[in-house]
Amino acid sequence: MPVSVPVPYAESRPLPPYRALFAVDAKDFTGLPAAQHGPVSRLIPELVDQALERAGLHDLRDAKRFPASTGDGVVFGFDPAFLPFVLWPFVQVLDETLGAYNRQSVGPRVRLRASVHVGPLPDAGEPGDGNGTARNDTHRLLDSRPVKAILAAASEQVTHLAAIISDRVYEDVVLGAYTGLHPERCIEVPATVEDKNFAQRAWLYVPSPSGSLVRAGVPVREESGPPSPGQDGPERSGARYRGNTQHVGEGAALMGNVGGDFTYTGRSTSYRGTNQHWGSGDNVSGDKQIQGTGERG
Repeated sequence: MPVSVPVPYAESRPLPPYRALFAVDAKDFTGLPAAQHGPVSRLIPELVDQALERAGLHDLRDAKRFPASTGDGVVFGFDPAFLPFVLWPFVQVLDETLGAYNRQSVGPRVRLRASVHVGPLPDAGEPGDGNGTARNDTHRLLDSRPVKAILAAASEQVTHLAAIISDRVYEDVVLGAYTGLHPERCIEVPATVEDKNFAQRAWLYVPSPSGSLVRAGVPVREESGPPSPGQDGPERSGARYRGNTQHVGEGAALMGNVGGDFTYTGRSTSYRGTNQHWGSGDNVSGDKQIQGTGERG
């Protein structure tokens, strides 16, 4: 039976249900030897599920909608009611889970970018469920310059995860105070993707900043256990925040040493954030030295 493709604006039709989306992919996955691609691809969803379990999100782990492997990561939809707990404590717990794995692993380190978004998506148990603008934007956020740059700037010994949160999620969940993630721990950025017609305001959250990120004023938390889904936010759990305000316009730069200099440059932007203001940077340049090994940012 041929598939019927709707004609835009010809008639009104029911809006698909809103679904939250979580996606991750691995830094430098394509640089791994081919023999490691399969094992690392299978490992990533295992680590995500471990973190969901540790964060007390058993129901979410078992109720993912249209989950899919992307080769170097995973993506899945879920009920937006879980969004507050995905932002806190799950993202922090995932960072800790990755850190525990990387410290004991003799194989390649697994460092992830994550994106969180929400929007209307078909979810009727049919082929093609989960496809739509919200899904596309989730992957664009994941591939955007700021989240790639901030993970490249950090020490691989300390920073295992960088998350980018869509403005819609930030406005509804973070500013709405439904989550334990404090707004002061988020940095406003213009999310753009090279060679793609994509530009949105978004928010970076780095659970364990290090190196240049600390010197640039990315909020730092004390080591303390994350709250369970039934607890209040980080201010009640003993977390503290420190940082400065860095205004970045044209020729934006985040400078500091992780065994070298990291620079994030670009055009001026009118976006203004709570703690730190970035340009719509185009370039990541410089060397990052970690225990004698060089990595081009």
